[in-house]
Amino acid sequence: MVNYEVTVSTGDLAFAATFNNVFIKLVGTDGESKRTWLKGALQFTNGTLISCPVSIGKLVLIELDKQCLPLFPEDTWFPTKVEVKSPEGDTYNFPIYRWINDSEVHRFREGTALRVFEDNHHLGRYSRQKELDQREKDYRWHVYVEGIPHCMKSTDPISLPCEVRFSFTKNTEFLYTAATGLTELQLKGLADCKKNWTNIDDINRVFCSKRTDISDYVHEHWKEDAFFGYQYLNGLNPMLIRRCSALPDNFAVTDDMVSLHGQGSLRNEMKKGNIFLCDYKRLDGVKANIINLKKQYLMAPLVLLHKTPDDKLMPIAIQLKQTPADDNPIFFPTDSEYDWLMAKIFVRSADFSEHQLNVHLLRTHLLAEVFAVSLLRNVPMVHPLYKLLIPHTRYTLQINYLARSLLISETGVFIQFAASGGEGMMTILKRSLSSMRYSSLCLPDDIAERGVEAVPNFYYRDDGLKLWNIIQRFVQGVLSFYYKNDAEVQKDSELQKWISDIFEHGFLSQASTGIPQSFTTVAELVKFVTMVIFTCSGQHSAVNTGQYDYGGWMPNTPTFPDVNTTVQGMATMWLLSKQSSDFVPLGQYPEDHFSEKIPCKLIKDFQGELEGLSVVIKARNKKLEVPYTYMDPRELENSVAI
Repeated sequence: MVNYEVTVSTGDLAFAATFNNVFIKLVGTDGESKRTWLKGALQFTNGTLISCPVSIGKLVLIELDKQCLPLFPEDTWFPTKVEVKSPEGDTYNFPIYRWINDSEVHRFREGTALRVFEDNHHLGRYSRQKELDQREKDYRWHVYVEGIPHCMKSTDPISLPCEVRFSFTKNTEFLYTAATGLTELQLKGLADCKKNWTNIDDINRVFCSKRTDISDYVHEHWKEDAFFGYQYLNGLNPMLIRRCSALPDNFAVTDDMVSLHGQGSLRNEMKKGNIFLCDYKRLDGVKANIINLKKQYLMAPLVLLHKTPDDKLMPIAIQLKQTPADDNPIFFPTDSEYDWLMAKIFVRSADFSEHQLNVHLLRTHLLAEVFAVSLLRNVPMVHPLYKLLIPHTRYTLQINYLARSLLISETGVFIQFAASGGEGMMTILKRSLSSMRYSSLCLPDDIAERGVEAVPNFYYRDDGLKLWNIIQRFVQGVLSFYYKNDAEVQKDSELQKWISDIFEHGFLSQASTGIPQSFTTVAELVKFVTMVIFTCSGQHSAVNTGQYDYGGWMPNTPTFPDVNTTVQGMATMWLLSKQSSDFVPLGQYPEDHFSEKIPCKLIKDFQGELEGLSVVIKARNKKLEVPYTYMDPRELENSVAI
């Protein structure tokens, strides 16, 4: 007889253990063991021995099932992994990380991330296909609204597969924060007040209920031109500004209209790369919302900015609508104080809509869901791509379900309280997807295309490029370990189905987006996977985490709201900026999906590089009046989880 030593681990989660009997069978290339009872309830006896008459060869998979004890109900169990030591001295790892809530037999492959073209054993192929068949049933595509990325079909959070739902901790904290936000901000009595604000002092009294260091800075400096320009670099929307080498035909600014701080003509400053444009053309003609029976206003501004000799980015001209007309003047800093301030307020209001709907919702949340659903439908657990990307899908499906039901549904907060809510919201989302390009999702390409490589004090760019490069080196190392040449990428049918589904369901088969429809080289694959990880971690943090910092003081992200609109907006931004206690920072992997030495070493190297970047960012921030923390690896989450 030969013995196999089996160790089973259960997750450290609420309700993860089971009172049911658990059984295991080992399946190898040369045979299989008997179905064996793993003794004990709640916990298992480590090192359970399974005896076989002869060796069953290289282990291919295990079969797990659990059965009710007499008088006990069927419960749920969250096993994390099974380790098996063979009589030949080999150790096999079977990652699981999923809930088992029935008495069916569940098969799990050995953890070595074999490439598809090496996976020739019939049992492995059978197990793999069974897994994907079940996944296709569990993760189904749904058209929420025509013209925007598809999402996962679900009726409520409970209908989501157990393994993608919030943890008990996350769910409890999220619901508590959502339910108590107005109370915590001391705004409960104002939630139903539909009166206009009559003066800035009243808004100030509400704002003082809960503040951060940056929100205090915003409160003090929001009227200033220098801070207005600074936010295009390091505020919530660093994605719009681009170098201007020629004015658009619909923005007729001339030298005699603007002050360039003693630096000569507009043409010369353009040649030097000192003139920048922010164009909100996606908002042109969008139907504004009606809130509290009052029509709202939504502009589509053009904003011209100048980099001054002291490296400040200063607004020099604002046109609030796209089409030149007598009733569409160009505003300048030399206008009256309140005319100029009002023009900037309309711009900040437009920026709120562009940020929330295009930069935040579409380009991080909705795309992250597409990446996740396609992964879960098309790629088995044993695949290296699954192992690499599954940590970056954590909580995304549930947070997006909640966003659709609580924020952008017909009764959602955004619909009720934002100027671009309602019909206008979907117009903006559809336009944003149609105008999106793959290059704009890849930070190095995007920075180059916008011509902002040399803009000083652009911390989003500086930290983001370093982060992108660290992620790219990690992805390159891992994928190159499994794919030795381009042909191996081309032959991987599961990989090709993943990108095909993303192109079809995420980008609606629009070739103009430039999104790959298939992968032909390792380099193409590395770039796309780098973009996915960056989008789900650093990019989401950059456009999400500072929402209360920059939007808590309502006049900085205004929709000219009534009292109830202001306080509901503050409570929502407070919720969406609040980190949960089971937050997992970028590069930390509580689940051990990789077992090979080289990928495990690459993970350690990745973590070391991220820690080094964090140290550099923290040292830099000590010297800044306004610290930029949103790309600090210690501070940003591994996934779109809030």
